[in-house]
Order: sequence, then C-alpha cells, then structure tokens
Amino acid sequence: MTVLRGRAPLRLGLGGGGTDVEPYSTEFGGRILNATIDKYAYAFAERGSEDGVSFRSPDRDRAGRADIDDLASLEGDFPLHVAVYRRVIAEFNGGSPFPLKLATQVDAPPGSGLGSSSALVVAMLITTCELIGVSPGPYELARLAWEVERVDLGMAGGWQDHYAAAFGGFNFMEARSSGEVVVNPLRIQREVIAELEASLLLYFSGVSRLSSEVIADQQRNVVERDESALDATHAIRTEALEMKDLLVVGDIPGFAGSLQRGWEAKKRTSSRISSAAIERAYEVAQSHGMLAGKVSGAGGGGFLMMIVDPRRRIEVARSLEQDCGGSVVPCLFTKAGAVTWKIPAHKTK
Repeated sequence: MTVLRGRAPLRLGLGGGGTDVEPYSTEFGGRILNATIDKYAYAFAERGSEDGVSFRSPDRDRAGRADIDDLASLEGDFPLHVAVYRRVIAEFNGGSPFPLKLATQVDAPPGSGLGSSSALVVAMLITTCELIGVSPGPYELARLAWEVERVDLGMAGGWQDHYAAAFGGFNFMEARSSGEVVVNPLRIQREVIAELEASLLLYFSGVSRLSSEVIADQQRNVVERDESALDATHAIRTEALEMKDLLVVGDIPGFAGSLQRGWEAKKRTSSRISSAAIERAYEVAQSHGMLAGKVSGAGGGGFLMMIVDPRRRIEVARSLEQDCGGSVVPCLFTKAGAVTWKIPAHKTK
C-alpha cells in the first residue's frame, strides 16, 4: 500500500498582520507581506484497511481511532483532522466516507505565531486529497483551508497563513471587497535574501499565546470603530506596501525601519499584543545589536522575529538566552509551498 506524505511551510508575518482579519479585511482591503521559512507542518496519509479512521499526532502525544460513523468521538483531540476529513469527503468524494490513517507533526509549538495550525490544515488537505486522486491548486487549497478553520470550526483569525502555506516564498497579498485574495509572488534578489537570512533571528521565550483572544480584541475595536485602534490598523496596512517596495529594491536598513514602525503600530491595535516579557526581551536584544523586531503572528507571545547586525548575531542570541531564558534559532527562507510525495509500499512499515 502506498503512503502519501505532504508538508506545508510555516511563515513569518513581515507586514500587514491583522489586516487579513474580518471585518477589516473586506471593509478596507487587507494587505499582507509574508515569507515562508524552513519549518514545516507534515501529514502522512494512507488508506485504512478497516472501515474506520485513525489519527496520530506524536508531537502532542495524541492518538485515536473511530468507526467512520463515529467521527464525533475524535473531535476533542483532533478537531482539525476531523474537519479536514469531513471537508474532503464533502468536496471531493461525493459525500462518501473512506477508511483513512492520518498522522501529523509540526516543527513549531502551537501558539508560536508562525501560522502552524493553518499550515497543518493545508498539509492535511493536500495530502488527503492526493490520496483520493484530487490535486487542488494553491488558490483552491488555501481557500478550503481557510474555510475549514474559520467557517467549519469557527476559529478566529485571518487568511494569510493558509495562502502562505499553499503558495510558499515571498508574497504580497491583497484582499478584494468580495473576499477574494490575490497573491503576488515577489522576485527578491538572491543577495538580499542572503543578507536577510544573515540578519534574522527568532527568539522563543517558551510562552505560547491563544491568538483567538488577541484577534477578538482587534475585531471588537474595528466593529466599535475605536479611532485609535483603527488608525493603527490603517498604518499597518500602509506600512505593508512600503515594506514590500523596500524589500524588492533591496533596502535592508529601510526594511528594518519599516518593520519597526509596523510593530509600533501593531501594539496600538490591542493592549494584548505585547507583554512585560516581550518588552524585556526586546530591550535586551536592542541593546546588543538588534535593529528592529516584532512578534510574529497575532501577538501576546510566540516568536519574536529580529533583524540584527549580522556581525553581532551571536551576541544577541547569547544575551537573550542568558538574561531572558528561552531559545534563539536561525531560519532560512523557502520558495516552495505545500507539496506531496509518495513512498512505495516496500519502504514503509
């Protein structure tokens, strides 16, 4: 029996974060600049031999099996897996269930701010679809993944993570008033990417955050027309376009300045965006060579993304780990979006 494996990349939100969340996105037009990195969500799928469905998530120490007509019993531990399976059945298999074994794992913890849950949905979708002979394109894949999380499960959040995972690379994304998302791939010079990678560090304090609480606060501010928060979100939207232009022409100092302005505006959208621990880490990093930084994702925790003087990256990393705990890791940018591949039966166990 052939096993299908798939993966979808995680992403760094560079600019425009929060403008992809409703109701702001359709009212004002969301703008997002992001880039995928060499951390992934993985899915391993094969047809089950019995009339049932089994899910495994070793990184969360979870495993479960149920008859096809008893999927509800798996929703507690595997809400995303169940929702993906149901959507694939409805969209691509004529409503007919099929036996499935699906295992997943992710290179980052939940609440990391790297879009891990959305990338996982994309990875599961493309792999499960391929298993039944369907190959959705990146736009369809991203839209389906968004619907699984935001519509089927009612989870708060935007759309940028799904499109980043499906397309991969550096992208400038825009939302139309109709809700349609247009992805504009960016051609960044090789030496600019190399300089960014030499300058980039990710710091994780070990504290994850529940993004839904932060996002709900931002949504409420838009609905209630909180003037300060709305002006700040407009500034983030404007900065995303400026940041894109600076990146395309290879102006790294200008890019760092834009990143910094975007972070200051982001903090004005909600009191939950930053925290005492984040501000402390920011101060330590800045005093040792950080040029600019921001929390990736909704805020409140997760990874602090830093642009540092490449000659002082070790100094920044050591200072953060010594003074604030946690860990600092480098990362590389990637070009490819979600992919699948087959493993012949004789190579599997």
